[in-house]
Amino acid sequence: MCKDSNKKPYYITTAIAYASGKPHIGNTYEAVLADAIARFKREEGYDVFYQTGTDEHGQKIEEKAAAAGITPKEFVDQAAGQIKAIWDLMNTSYDKFIRTTDPEHEKQVQKIFKKLYDQGDIYKGHYEGLYCTPCESFFTESQLVDGKCPDCGREVKPAKEEAYFFRMSKYADRLIRHINENPDFIQPVSRKNEMMNNFLLPGLQDLCVSRTTFTWGIPVTFDPKHVTYVWLDALTNYITGIGYDCDGNNSGQFSKLWPADLHLIGKDIIRFHTIYWPIFLMALDVPLPKQVFGHPWLLQGEGKMSKSKGNVLYADTLVDFFGVDAVRYFVLHEMPFDNDGIISWELMVERMNSDLANVLGNLVNRTISMSNKYFEGVVTDGKATDSFDEELKAVVLDEVKKVSEKMEKLRVADAMTSIFNIFRRSNKYIDETAPWTLAKDEASKTRLETVLYNLTEAITIGASLLASFMPDTSAKILAQLHTTKRELSQMNAFGLYPSGNKVTDKPEILFARMDIKEVMEKVEAMHAAEDNGKEETKALTDDGIDIEAKPEIEYDDFAKLQFQVGEIIACEAVAKSKKLLCSKVKIGSQVKQIVSGIKAHYSPEEMVGKKVMVVVNLKPAKLAGVLSEGMLLCAEDAQGNLSLMVPEKTMPSGAEIC
Repeated sequence: MCKDSNKKPYYITTAIAYASGKPHIGNTYEAVLADAIARFKREEGYDVFYQTGTDEHGQKIEEKAAAAGITPKEFVDQAAGQIKAIWDLMNTSYDKFIRTTDPEHEKQVQKIFKKLYDQGDIYKGHYEGLYCTPCESFFTESQLVDGKCPDCGREVKPAKEEAYFFRMSKYADRLIRHINENPDFIQPVSRKNEMMNNFLLPGLQDLCVSRTTFTWGIPVTFDPKHVTYVWLDALTNYITGIGYDCDGNNSGQFSKLWPADLHLIGKDIIRFHTIYWPIFLMALDVPLPKQVFGHPWLLQGEGKMSKSKGNVLYADTLVDFFGVDAVRYFVLHEMPFDNDGIISWELMVERMNSDLANVLGNLVNRTISMSNKYFEGVVTDGKATDSFDEELKAVVLDEVKKVSEKMEKLRVADAMTSIFNIFRRSNKYIDETAPWTLAKDEASKTRLETVLYNLTEAITIGASLLASFMPDTSAKILAQLHTTKRELSQMNAFGLYPSGNKVTDKPEILFARMDIKEVMEKVEAMHAAEDNGKEETKALTDDGIDIEAKPEIEYDDFAKLQFQVGEIIACEAVAKSKKLLCSKVKIGSQVKQIVSGIKAHYSPEEMVGKKVMVVVNLKPAKLAGVLSEGMLLCAEDAQGNLSLMVPEKTMPSGAEIC
């Protein structure tokens, strides 16, 4: 539920992470960015509700689960746990972590699908197009880029299937009007122009909203061979997660929070959030979100991170090297407003040394150390001022205003720059006032007190502002100054640090300088260990797979089965079945008729002449109306591929297998 009914609500969401594997640092950036915005809004006095979560249905997950030899639900349970653990590691203060396998979400999706169908917005048809499995999207030939998926650059394959479609064009004009009348609806403006010029103005095609070629999805209640397609399922999390009910019995939380103040998403899914999602909401007669912000990508080596490219960095790995707040600082500070950012080990070390260790860490350590050295840690406002003091105060208070202005426009990197401008100006102030020189003259004692007081006050303000972006570091600094976080509403004045307060006598090193050579040696060693691990894993997986164990049996049970070598002398497809082959198998002087579900793996022609292993004393049974007098032995891998079991050496038909 919302936490404070007396405050103005602010509802912020991230795109829900696809539960197909571990999120890389580019995925993690979005959760950290949303967290910084959510924390700052709380500082501004809003009752913030921050929702994130996981998208857990689809063909890609079904295939990955099969390859892993587990059920799709087991697979997404593991993946969602891993994603949530990364979000928690990065100290993100989300209020709800929704999963699209949550029963209440699935129930509402089914109701939404039925409502849209009943009112004529969804209809049944057939889809034929080019399909990208990783993106779970269909494309026309003209939408491809160099013959490949325009979103991820991977191969597409022709696909045709029965499907339900949503009438997108019915709402296109209304959406165009909304975008034109609400200039802040899509941000940055470059994303708005892209959506209007490339998709809306040329005309919208109807959207496929169900699939039949896989089963891991939310079933369509009135046509259960169909499952709800990803976007109608995933996008609706923004309303189902806060209590939307398709029957009109919405929760108080939904009434309070909706429409969302901000959908924060990656630029690669801007189309789905600014075209499909608003149109779904229009069809449901639900207000549109106030703003959709498509943030840029965090690139490594000037390319989008991709596991297939081998250029992936993970948050937990970076945290092991640099710490949580250093990683938060980097991803928030290095991402421009509407251009892609670059991440690399070298740049991380450079920022660690210059910005965090030198500008911030050294400032805090020097200031506290000088207070201890000259005044036994007591910070007193001597009120002996000069022009340097006024310049410092003016810069600090001006940067406070800029932080709020930048955050209002979601220019988070610029806001962090303003905070660090406070620290940079404070370092300059030390050089201008030279406290070590003042300390040599007893007559300059009050001036020295004033200098150290001003430094402590500037750091207090800067550290308080830093709480939204680097919460642990902010808390550490304020604890060392023996003060509490300054409220944003109190930062329009300079001089609120209690005169006579005592700082810690043992200042903590916030960030230690790093040697790039040593870091890169550790990185290379880490990669070498990973490569060795992959080779060992590959060797193990090549050797075999594990299957669920059946109950133990006695030898007498096994002895009841009779296994012999058989030779297939004739084979044909079973007319009434898509899966069955009927084989004539010579076993010694006898010929048995055996029906097997292997048509997808063997043709009748290639079966003839094979020596196979047969269970010959299985009780006869009819399959698809055809008598079967035994069973051919096969092996099956994790992907469901079958292979007939054949003798290693030439053996006569009828030879006993023992």
